[in-house]
Amino acid sequence: MMGGMAGLEGVEQPRQRGGAVATRRMAALEDEQALKALELYGNPADQEVRLPSRPESAATARRLTHGVALRHWALSAQTSEYAVLLVSELVGNAVRHTGARVFGLRMLRRRGWIRVEVRDPSRGLPCLLPVQPMDVSGRGLFLVDKLSDRWGVDLLPRGKTTWFEMRV
Repeated sequence: MMGGMAGLEGVEQPRQRGGAVATRRMAALEDEQALKALELYGNPADQEVRLPSRPESAATARRLTHGVALRHWALSAQTSEYAVLLVSELVGNAVRHTGARVFGLRMLRRRGWIRVEVRDPSRGLPCLLPVQPMDVSGRGLFLVDKLSDRWGVDLLPRGKTTWFEMRV
């Protein structure tokens, strides 16, 4: 019995090492894409970055958020991952539901907090829908509500800013 277990451990080991290498390679690629996005579009921590309201802009917003959170602000991997996930949801909402041509992305940091804002020209308010375990869509604000410490919507003279904040 014991011998069988030891044999299994031996089989497992190399796969984990390979996984770690693949994970590092992915992280390096993500960093590279993040830095490219920051060069191309500007840094949303310095000023609002305007992106075209198209589905593929969610990936750009994720890369920008990744670059700021990990590289510039040196946040923990988990906080960065959550920020990337949530910005993706806010951008997805802006792209899907507002009919806007562009939206703005801004990231702010003050002592103990980060804030990520997505501004669009629609004054239609996003609503938090009850989510069933098997639902595949409509999870966006549910996730934002669960993973951020605070979130909200500020109406502007033209449009709105949807934002979330996280303690860091």
